[in-house]
Amino acid sequence: MMRYSPRGPRRAPALLATAVALATVAACSNGSPSGPPSGPSATGASASATPTSAATPTSAAAPTSAVPPGPTPTPTPTKTHPLSTAPRTVPAVRAHQPARGPGWKPAPTGGVVLAANSGALADEGRLLAGELGIPYRGAAAAGPGDVELALGGTGAPESYALTVTGGRVRIAGPDEAGVFYGTRTLKQSVKATGAVPEGTVTDRPAKPQRGLMLDIARKPFTAAWIEDRIREMSDLKLNQLGLHFSDDQGFRIESSSHPEVVSAEHLTKAEVRRILALAASRHVTVIPEIDSPGHLGAVIAAHPGLQLVSASGRTPRGTVDISNPDAAKIVDELLREYAGLFPGAYWHLGGDEYVALMSKNPEASYPKLARAAVAKYGSSGRVQDLATGWLNDRAAVVRPTGKTLKAWNDGFFTGGVVGPDKDLEVEYWTGREIGARLPVSYLSEGRKVVNLNDDYLYYILGEPNKFPYPTGRRIYEQWTPRVLRGSTPVPARYDPQILGGRLAVWCDLSRAQTPAQVATGIRLPLAALAQKVWDPRPPALTWTQFKALASKVR
Repeated sequence: MMRYSPRGPRRAPALLATAVALATVAACSNGSPSGPPSGPSATGASASATPTSAATPTSAAAPTSAVPPGPTPTPTPTKTHPLSTAPRTVPAVRAHQPARGPGWKPAPTGGVVLAANSGALADEGRLLAGELGIPYRGAAAAGPGDVELALGGTGAPESYALTVTGGRVRIAGPDEAGVFYGTRTLKQSVKATGAVPEGTVTDRPAKPQRGLMLDIARKPFTAAWIEDRIREMSDLKLNQLGLHFSDDQGFRIESSSHPEVVSAEHLTKAEVRRILALAASRHVTVIPEIDSPGHLGAVIAAHPGLQLVSASGRTPRGTVDISNPDAAKIVDELLREYAGLFPGAYWHLGGDEYVALMSKNPEASYPKLARAAVAKYGSSGRVQDLATGWLNDRAAVVRPTGKTLKAWNDGFFTGGVVGPDKDLEVEYWTGREIGARLPVSYLSEGRKVVNLNDDYLYYILGEPNKFPYPTGRRIYEQWTPRVLRGSTPVPARYDPQILGGRLAVWCDLSRAQTPAQVATGIRLPLAALAQKVWDPRPPALTWTQFKALASKVR
């Protein structure tokens, strides 16, 4: 997945009064009407709504230069206003019903209010008000110039409707996440053009799992740096942050059950809770990963008796002896400890690159494991069965917490006496490993898959083993969630089983980039990924247009 090698402060988008004064009504309503519908509209969209996949190329090229402010527009739509075009956002909104009118822009007389029975949106309301530089008034009737947030409706999860009419904005959705994403659309549109266009946006994600995976085991990152990534992700409507915090080079979160395995540079549990609180407020789920039975070098360093030894006396790095019950005991104690720390809905078990199974003849190379497999599973038992049993046993430890369980694709084996538990989601990253199976083999079994294609979505520090840094352009122009391996998409019939995708940062050569360089390097790939997991249609903007827009709205 990751390893083929040897193994800033928050920028709140404050709106200066000058910028607001220079914004013009034309900035949100210029352009010609959108074309005919070209794909599925968002849940609840009006039949007359015009789906868009970002502002059309025409509107993207529309001038946004400053002009002297005109008189305050009347809120009543008139024919003096051309039909509006979709807000300019990353990712693009999926449907926009145009209308004639001045649109909306922040003004001191307006504020953010909550509709009846929508008190749960207080955090979203305060955040948006601060970003726009307008007052937050809590539960109150919406007045002229206000933004009203409302919970309600029966749309898809994370969906929302954003309506601009009569000089007001209303953002409504069936859940808090959907309303929050509506506020991101409003914020980005204001940053891009100074205003939000008249009309109604109806929007929802194409995929439920969208995000970033971060290797903090090989390279420690500060809590503040991680929090900045959460803010960046949430503005792009990404909802998952994977934390790979244990590997051969380090164990990076404080532990009370096994403090001896923790590296000198690590996050305290207080820092983790702070990260989790910010993530929850931005509707980002943090997915922890303790990778096993490979990549446990930090644990083995403190417990050398767990090391696997081959018939020739070789001691492969980070590889525990899975026939040793002490190895399972320590890992399970760590799993129980951290399952309590992380309240999210997912847990990543790892399972990849167990060196014993990367041997051409595991039974001959590791006879102790071969004997243990036969003892546990009978005469047909093999080392792969012992590894699969390990994975299932670790799943059994975490499953009572109610979390959905994940493992890397090369931890799933076929043809053995025992098979991986059916509820494990496949995180597909590679076809380069010995015996690696094609994505269709997992999908045809009915498994759900998340896309971390190492040809497009692997950002490996130092670019080892012919892994160039991924580019936003390549993701934007060539990748889709169905492109799980190489550049060939799987058949469309499997699309519902592909739950989404994440960009993965691996720190194999940890000193190759500073944290600031990593943040800069992943900015456009994250934006491109966000577009492709939110809207299933080909993007309407060219890469040049998209890149310019991404710079405006960040």
